[in-house]
Amino acid sequence: MNDLVKGLIEKIKQREYTIGVLGMGYVGLPLAQTFLHEGFPVVGFDRDQHTLDRATKELSVWSERFKTYGCPGFHALPECDAVLICVPTPLGMNKQPDLSAVIFATQEISERLRKGQLIVLESTTYPGTTREILLPVLDRGRCTLEESSSMYLSPGDDWFLAYSPERVDPGRDVLLSEVPKVVGGVEDNSYEVAKALYAAAFREVVGVSNSETAEAVKIFENVFRAVNIALVNELKCVFHDMSIPEIPIDIWEVIQAAATKPYGFLAHYPGPGVGGHCIPLDPFYLSWKAKEVGWPTRFIELAGEINDHMPDYVVQRTMLALNERGKSLKESKILVMGIAYKPNVGDARESPGVRIFHKFRKLGAAVYFDDPHVEQMPGTTDRSWHTYEGRPDLDDFDVVVIITAHSSYDWEEIQAQAKLIVDTRNVVDGENVVRA
Repeated sequence: MNDLVKGLIEKIKQREYTIGVLGMGYVGLPLAQTFLHEGFPVVGFDRDQHTLDRATKELSVWSERFKTYGCPGFHALPECDAVLICVPTPLGMNKQPDLSAVIFATQEISERLRKGQLIVLESTTYPGTTREILLPVLDRGRCTLEESSSMYLSPGDDWFLAYSPERVDPGRDVLLSEVPKVVGGVEDNSYEVAKALYAAAFREVVGVSNSETAEAVKIFENVFRAVNIALVNELKCVFHDMSIPEIPIDIWEVIQAAATKPYGFLAHYPGPGVGGHCIPLDPFYLSWKAKEVGWPTRFIELAGEINDHMPDYVVQRTMLALNERGKSLKESKILVMGIAYKPNVGDARESPGVRIFHKFRKLGAAVYFDDPHVEQMPGTTDRSWHTYEGRPDLDDFDVVVIITAHSSYDWEEIQAQAKLIVDTRNVVDGENVVRA
């Protein structure tokens, strides 16, 4: 540990350390809030002014220590002692990693990198990204600017680079600072600075050997969930087809009973598919990278295929339920309840509810949606598919399809009013309810 590192750690302890958060969305906003709460000055950066305005409003209580910059505003990056990168890492058209936002952010930082700065990537990605993508860009930026100068800044000695995966869970009522923070550096000095920074704001820091291991931790957490969700989704279909009306096998009852085992079992629950930024995407990041080392991840890819098929299963079950009541899907009026990918959030990215809605519409049904957290169908500017300004009259619909179990829904009232319910979340019960 050199003198610069010791000085930076002391600066962190004294709260004289300015933190830049690049990307003020669902990851960057609570991260900024966490450091502000612990007394640090924070600078927020985002290319979307609406996002910055929301952050300014949310964090107004700390206005004396919080400021924001839009685009262009990267000239202010040298004000920051640490820059935490919290930008999207989606999939491309062919389900390959799209790191364009990460690369853009890194290039902007590289042009302004100064001595003593710590750069931390928090965005979900495959193992090797920090060292293979960020490090060369940042180092090359300094070489280009100062290759003939004695002031060249050496990574690990003059500036520092680490990876610390975000563990934000939108909709869950838990302080981010209470969630253990995994940290891995590209070398020891980077790890020491990053560990000191996060230890100042998080209850527990979990240090790992290197940035690759930290990246692997995040991808493993989400692949673990994706695979187990796929397992229960598949068993849901299998057990349904094994059942006869007199002897049903209810997957929810099976899970409830299995969960009483005090060891060797961790409950996961079926649904209409998976959504959000992590579960539908992260397995493909890992499988793409695994192919580079000649290892086909058949198990992970199969799980992705199963989860991807679940919206079709919901549509099929709805169609059969209507047929049993002498109604074709094409002639039906359908209400999809819940478009967000999980309860009590307004995020509909990769949501199975969106796919199910459009599948119904493509098959000719008159389909509407109701979601207290989502104002319009993602990818469109047309709100005409929404129900009403007030509460929808469930008796107007031939079938109500429950996709997202928002806590604001009154399930007893919904069950009492609806003619037919297709329930993908096990929240209602009755003779008018069909599980899917």
